Amino acid sequence: MIYRTAGSAQSPGLRPRLLGFLAVVVFIFVALVVRLANLQIVHGPHYRSLSENNRIRVQSVAAPRGKIFDRDGRLLVENRPAFNLMVVREDMRNPEKTLQRLGRLVVVNRAAVKRRMERVSPYRPVLISRDIPRDALAFVSEHKLDLPGLRIVVEPLRENEHGEMAAHLLGYLGEINESQLAALRDKGYQVGDLIGQYGVERQYEPLLRGRGGVRQVEVDALGRELLQLEGRQPKPGFDLLLTIDLTFQRLAEELMADHNGVIIAMDPRNGEVLAFVSRPAFDPNLFASGISEKAWKKLTENPDHPMQNRAIQGQYPPGSIFKIVVAAAALEEGTVTPNDTITCAGHYEFGDRIFRDWKKEGHGEVALHKALVESCDVYFYQIGYAVGIDRLAAYARGFGLGAPTGIGLEHEKAGLVPSRDWKLQTKGKPWQPGETLGVAIGQGFNLVTPMQMAVMVSAIANGGTLLKPHLVREVRRPDGRVVERVQREVTGTLPVSPGTLDLVRRALRGVVNEPKGTGARARLEGVVVAGKTGTAQVIQQRPDEDNETFQQKLPKHLRDHAWFVAFAPFDKPSIALVVFIENAGRGGAHFASLARKLIRAHLGRRPRRMAGTHRR
Repeated sequence: MIYRTAGSAQSPGLRPRLLGFLAVVVFIFVALVVRLANLQIVHGPHYRSLSENNRIRVQSVAAPRGKIFDRDGRLLVENRPAFNLMVVREDMRNPEKTLQRLGRLVVVNRAAVKRRMERVSPYRPVLISRDIPRDALAFVSEHKLDLPGLRIVVEPLRENEHGEMAAHLLGYLGEINESQLAALRDKGYQVGDLIGQYGVERQYEPLLRGRGGVRQVEVDALGRELLQLEGRQPKPGFDLLLTIDLTFQRLAEELMADHNGVIIAMDPRNGEVLAFVSRPAFDPNLFASGISEKAWKKLTENPDHPMQNRAIQGQYPPGSIFKIVVAAAALEEGTVTPNDTITCAGHYEFGDRIFRDWKKEGHGEVALHKALVESCDVYFYQIGYAVGIDRLAAYARGFGLGAPTGIGLEHEKAGLVPSRDWKLQTKGKPWQPGETLGVAIGQGFNLVTPMQMAVMVSAIANGGTLLKPHLVREVRRPDGRVVERVQREVTGTLPVSPGTLDLVRRALRGVVNEPKGTGARARLEGVVVAGKTGTAQVIQQRPDEDNETFQQKLPKHLRDHAWFVAFAPFDKPSIALVVFIENAGRGGAHFASLARKLIRAHLGRRPRRMAGTHRR
């Protein structure tokens, strides 16, 4: 047998195969070099950034929101710590499976979470659920290794100390929406941030918000924090000292517990709002961690509309309160003198119609003072018609009606002051003479808000100065230092002479203190109270039917509204009040006692039961 050594002879085809193999090796080597060059030189900065993000993360830290206090420094709204469940998309292994698993512990809106993920960097934490319960917190903490990408972040959430009290005034927070984010992104707002959506929380959002901080942390491959690096501490927002008095506000809320409507108390000397009640109300704490769909539906589908701020958004006929404006206009225009009288037999014939008075048997001989004290409709039909609708409209606007008061809360309504031009432009029809009679007693097209009434009564109380109502006394730093004190702001003057205003004021004093005054239930021992009652009809009553019987037959939403406005003490007023009861089915005289209790509390007087049974 013959053997060949390895180095002896070579196969004729071996050399070409070796050359080919060498060429492949060289090609692969060159390709690797090119690829490495491409990765390190061309795309180096990009991958270096990804690597840095995978190792070092920058996290936002929410600032504690400014607290809200009453005028004496008693806490109304503060912050509480809440645990939020967040996720970093880049660290998740199976996002769908993880979200499904978490859905057994907390409410997870998968669609919303996915939308948030698409709008932010894959390395930025995205909110899954806010203010998670303790059992969910414990589960996530125990299963961190099985749920990569999940983080627990502590966030300060709002807590209203007194639930529904002053809800429409204080407002609530909600997650920033897309339109708000587009407008405020340059001010540091991000997806998932909470922002004031209603009330003072919205009006003073820039002051309350504060400035968020930043944490820079080093993480491992699973996204777990290893080391905290440099950062910036959050800066708390400013605190607000409101004008309302907590004790006084609580009393007003209690008086309205069984009614839908409004109570507003103002200081006529400076425009400070002392109490602000709109009922029914809602609990702002429902919104703190994100209101559930079920709770939101319950609020929005409630036929009593608890989300409506009736004080500034409710528009109602002013009823007999408007007779104040008509009386002032008639005196200023020289239409009547204080001593001119008419005979009221309980109705007034105008053309082919009969306009009834609230008092079926009539008021007899009536001059201006008695007309206001007893709220005689027949008197005001006649002097209102004599003044004319356009002059009445001019005076109404001069009394602050037909325009927002400027209190600053969102979506304040302007009410409606009708005129010839208004009807022609909006209805396409000319003004009818009989329509002036309805306007003269505060019916017809007339619409006002309770806040407008408060401003008007304050101006009558203080001698004719229209003031802008305000809700905040001071803005303070967290350490208590005052940043700003809100000053009295004059917006106009009543368009009447001192003599006319004096006649009107004395008549309003008579409404409460004279024997036949319709506001006798507001009478208070030791204090002279002035006021005016009003009834705003929702639908017209038949002339031959008793009003009380008629109201009882009606469904609640069609019953009369009740007004009572007042100020006290008469010589040096420190409080102006509006009490409005929606669909009360009776007049403001029945609710003047609410004003008496509030005035007594404001002035620190002892209770004394007073009589009074007048409807108007």
